[in-house]
Amino acid sequence: MQLLQNIRKYENFHIVLWLIKDTFWCMDFHVGGIIMLVPTFLAALHIIWLSRANRTDLFHNIAVGCWITANGIWMIGEFFFKDTLRPYAIVFFIIGLLTIAAYYLFFHKKEEEITN
Repeated sequence: MQLLQNIRKYENFHIVLWLIKDTFWCMDFHVGGIIMLVPTFLAALHIIWLSRANRTDLFHNIAVGCWITANGIWMIGEFFFKDTLRPYAIVFFIIGLLTIAAYYLFFHKKEEEITN
């Protein structure tokens, strides 16, 4: 139970990192946005790793990791490549959506039946 609470706190801290990154992005502060992308992305990867024992959390955190990746690609594209990287970002958004869809189509109902 303690581990679950610590992971939740970590996920909440990850949201703070993400919000700071996006604030820098919206303010067109390139250095801050790029600097904050690194811990935000690494925290997402670490959270995915920590959630590997729980299928529900794992699938959702993989989707979040895809979202952060897409978000970072989009930001870098806007900052340095005249927004030409957006198609690459869309790929990661779609992978995230497919990950969530796969969970709800193939695993969610089975897990619900096991817990009831």
